[in-house]
Amino acid sequence: MRLASMLGAVVGATVATAAWAQTEPPVVGRWLSEARDGVVEIYSCGDKLCGKLVWIKTPLDKDGKPYPDDKNPKPELRSRPRCNLVMLGDFKPTGPDQWGDGWIYDPGSGKTYDAKMRLEGDLLKLRGFVGISLFGETQTWTRADPKQQNC
Repeated sequence: MRLASMLGAVVGATVATAAWAQTEPPVVGRWLSEARDGVVEIYSCGDKLCGKLVWIKTPLDKDGKPYPDDKNPKPELRSRPRCNLVMLGDFKPTGPDQWGDGWIYDPGSGKTYDAKMRLEGDLLKLRGFVGISLFGETQTWTRADPKQQNC
């Protein structure tokens, strides 16, 4: 009887943990940048969070071609389009509605920064920094219209 009860407790705890793990973090979704010129879709990638650029205010250059990732430090990546570019990665939970130990890539400069983010209601505070988080910039992103067309 005692073994059966222990087994029941272990199975119950495993099911509860699996159900919790399958719940999407509240930050998952589409976010409009502070400059209102891009939308990044944040999604689960394994046990971490990632984000890709899914809308750009000006997606095409003067020749009508998609803007490339031309500032990328890796020459072999400079011809890839910015649309659907993974710009956020490796974010893991660090507290309630907070994620850290991540990175953000800026295609405008070709630089990658350490980053953390926190959800404050319907606002996402995303901080990119170099070294310690005292030296960096925080942007406030707002929820984007989920029906907005992708680039």
